[in-house]
Amino acid sequence: MDVLQPFLLFLCVFHLTLSGALSTHIDHRNLFTQRVCCKRQSHFVHIGQDISGSPVSVDVGMCRSHCGMTARLSQETRRQEYSKHSSMLEFLRSKKMRTHGPAAPEISEHLNRLPSCGANQVCEPTGMRVERVLLLEGPREVEVVEECHCEIKLSQCIRVPALRTYYFETPYETVLDVGGCSRSKGAPEGFSCVPTKFDSALVETPNKVDVIQTVAACELKESCYRVPYVEYYYETVQHADGVKEEKLKEIDVGRCLGGCTTGKRCLLRSPSDLENCYLWSERQSSSCVPQGYESHSFINQHGQIRTILSITSCLCQN
Repeated sequence: MDVLQPFLLFLCVFHLTLSGALSTHIDHRNLFTQRVCCKRQSHFVHIGQDISGSPVSVDVGMCRSHCGMTARLSQETRRQEYSKHSSMLEFLRSKKMRTHGPAAPEISEHLNRLPSCGANQVCEPTGMRVERVLLLEGPREVEVVEECHCEIKLSQCIRVPALRTYYFETPYETVLDVGGCSRSKGAPEGFSCVPTKFDSALVETPNKVDVIQTVAACELKESCYRVPYVEYYYETVQHADGVKEEKLKEIDVGRCLGGCTTGKRCLLRSPSDLENCYLWSERQSSSCVPQGYESHSFINQHGQIRTILSITSCLCQN
């Protein structure tokens, strides 16, 4: 019995030591750690002035896809560094010298580059809410990130769910799946996964019913693209026997959607955090306008010939 107790004690110490060593090597791959690292951070945006003339800023939030391991490491490092100095003044002087000296240790930069999500994942919002703010020029809707999680990157262009909460914390609070398009990483150069078909949903409000546009389908398109847009007209048809018939005529007049920008927006990014841009450039913008069209002529209810033009293609124009 006396020999067994030291042996059991040795096994316990060995197990704890081995577990600690392993955890230091695989902690960044742990699923729970990854999901904790993918989290919402504050991001304030100035949206204008309220009715009193005061500036209004809203914390719209953002999802950060990198772990905060360097922050914990730097706090521990600061405690160790401070203990080496005799006074706070000496500590601050040495800190100022370090900012002009060599770069931080390689290990901290390596940890900062570790993504919180897997190689085939991205840190995205789990849900968003729509806040209505009354500004001097009128009411404005602002989308606010609520929470974030790791989402698998999709190689195909498909419609994906996108939850939006309207009239948050009111008796009319409603959650809708307004839909969105996947970030297709396999898309050809110059093409994006964009919405091409739309639907609508009704949201009850204290004053009226709001119509919310939702995404119904997505396709790979260039930055400036045409989408269907149907309009209905009354058409009078004259038959051979002299009978006039009034019919409903459907015409897909089309719409041009998308943005037209040239040049790279970010000129200088952080080497340790590629999502952090130090220097932004102004991008030359242009409009997505109709390029080709066709005409549709018919006789209306009053016996007059009416011609409607429909868009067949779109292009970017300065």
